[in-house]
Amino acid sequence: MRLIFAGTPAVALPALDAVAASGHELLAVVTRPDAPAGRGRGLHRSPVGAWADERGIEVLTPARPREPEFLDRLRELAPDCVPVVAYGALVPPVALEIPRHGWVNLHFSLLPAWRGAAPVQHAVLHGDELTGASVFQLEQGLDTGPVYGTLTDEIRPTDTSGDLLERLAHSGAGLLVAVLDAIDAGSARAEPQPADGVSLAPKLTVEDARVRWTEPAFAVDRRIRACTPAPGAWTTFRDDRVKLGPVRPVPDGPELKAGELLVEKSRVLAGTATGPVLLGEVRAAGKKAMSAGDWARGVRVSTGEVFA
Repeated sequence: MRLIFAGTPAVALPALDAVAASGHELLAVVTRPDAPAGRGRGLHRSPVGAWADERGIEVLTPARPREPEFLDRLRELAPDCVPVVAYGALVPPVALEIPRHGWVNLHFSLLPAWRGAAPVQHAVLHGDELTGASVFQLEQGLDTGPVYGTLTDEIRPTDTSGDLLERLAHSGAGLLVAVLDAIDAGSARAEPQPADGVSLAPKLTVEDARVRWTEPAFAVDRRIRACTPAPGAWTTFRDDRVKLGPVRPVPDGPELKAGELLVEKSRVLAGTATGPVLLGEVRAAGKKAMSAGDWARGVRVSTGEVFA
């Protein structure tokens, strides 16, 4: 088939690699426009756009996919299908109708669970034991289209969102290519999503990433892992914001107040609504990440001090 790939961040690259190596014809990529990044805030190409530039493949960067110039070029290229991974913009019906097989989206959840921008983060945050990926027909609703195929993956007790997303990006790439091959062969069948089990996964905000020390230890653990690496879990110490890496609940640890810190010879503990958690990495504003022990010695944590 003649394909145009739509995607933007690095998580889309495993699928893009797989599509490019699949034997189908890759005509172009669609990605979000160049955006300011880095200290100088200069314009930078998206990872998908940079991938295509390196290989001499046409890059389309409409500000909105309903722009007449973009729609005209899409018609000129006449793709049979547009595989999508984390493109980052709503695609209007007029664009969805141009490829004869439409736009086919790889989404990192078992639909209809966790429709939206942050399915992996919400699966970790809410303590799901099983997740996966789905390939479905893109339509105007939010991740509501019929599903061609799924795969499952167990969420491990120490998984961060970054860990899980990396695994799903690679396994999902194979699923996407398998669906494209089936569409090409005329054997693909998309099943409507069930009405039950729908949940939404909006993008996590900076406020969502603030650690609530009054929550139980398991919830503190989940929130931090869900927000790692982005947007980054944080708390405050002496009125300054500090970022926290993953922690580990300590079921038989000493009794501490919510947020109370205890510095021992080989570990630093923080209290929650239940037992304490063992701190991992800590990064103060303007500093590099360091072990909790090094951080505590550097700032000279006193007995009874707390994370706010």
